[in-house]
Amino acid sequence: MKFNKWTLGLAAVGVVSLTSAVRADETKVSELNTALSNTTISGYVDVAAQFNPGGGGSANPNYDFGTKANGINLNVVDVAIDKPLDESPWASGYHIEFWVGPDGSTLGVGNDIRQAYIALRTPVGNGIDWKIGVWDTIIGYEGTTSSANPNYSRSFGYNIEPTTHTGIQGTYKVCDALTVTAGLADDSYAGGGAYTAAPNNGLYQPTVMGLVTLTAPDSFGWAKGATLSGGVINSSGNTAGAISPEGGGATSWYAGFTLPTPVAALKFGGAFDYLNARDLPGNTWVLAGYGTYQFNDKLSLNVRGEYQDFPGVDFGQEELTATLQYNLWANVLTRLEVRWDHSAPGDNYLSHAGTAEAHAFLLAAQAIYTF
Repeated sequence: MKFNKWTLGLAAVGVVSLTSAVRADETKVSELNTALSNTTISGYVDVAAQFNPGGGGSANPNYDFGTKANGINLNVVDVAIDKPLDESPWASGYHIEFWVGPDGSTLGVGNDIRQAYIALRTPVGNGIDWKIGVWDTIIGYEGTTSSANPNYSRSFGYNIEPTTHTGIQGTYKVCDALTVTAGLADDSYAGGGAYTAAPNNGLYQPTVMGLVTLTAPDSFGWAKGATLSGGVINSSGNTAGAISPEGGGATSWYAGFTLPTPVAALKFGGAFDYLNARDLPGNTWVLAGYGTYQFNDKLSLNVRGEYQDFPGVDFGQEELTATLQYNLWANVLTRLEVRWDHSAPGDNYLSHAGTAEAHAFLLAAQAIYTF
């Protein structure tokens, strides 16, 4: 056992004993081992190839991926370090998640940080779970992690929602059927959506949000586990070029559901997103429907249909997506996807080389290794 010179000096004059110093060092090592014993490292590697006949649409986020169109690409490498909350009333933990690769720059957080927050629990009622730091948005049918979504390409709804916030969030489970989440954030729309607002001025002009989720109990029979969610996020920041008398920022409204069916392999879902961006004329809304059929424990088919309405456009946009998902290798998710988008004539939502197009197609293959 090695001791520093201060410990040796104190031992020489009898202030401390070397035995006690040894025990103190052993205690520190034991405490460190205990702190690390519940820490986990996980993540995934996401790669894909996509073919866009005609070059895709320059104004459509699902086609204009920069160098991704008509190429084989590394999307992102995700690495997460976790100490999850345990069951104790004053539990604490943390979550740190890094993104490395082309998709890392889409989050707008900086330094390729996907999430980084302290997790805490306060024993109020059934217990309130807190996140303090950078965390994923609370609304949306689809999330930022591709493997957790039913399709490779993103939905219209995802592209008008915020993706990441910096602030504090609290979740309270009232009962098995009702969960409530609320948050206060410095900024909003920090991700790669179609609308990106300027950061707010911290607590002076905060972003406030809330989400309520209902879950069907076991007594609902085949519908047990069905969910119904509704939430709102309001950003009051000074968005440059705001034209509304309300000032800058934006308000996002979301409602979504998931529904099992009497056929165990078949499930449905739906979502409605409404965006009032106060630096743009009018409002944008998206209506989406989802369906999944699980053929067996490895093979499934996921379909999605959407309609998006833009302000100032006589006709909206539609898309249909079909994704065949198969888990052939351990820890590897593989997908084959085809997508069709239709655009109103003359709105330039789908375009190639400056020429408006009424249709666009995407064919993609994706593989994600999760560790």
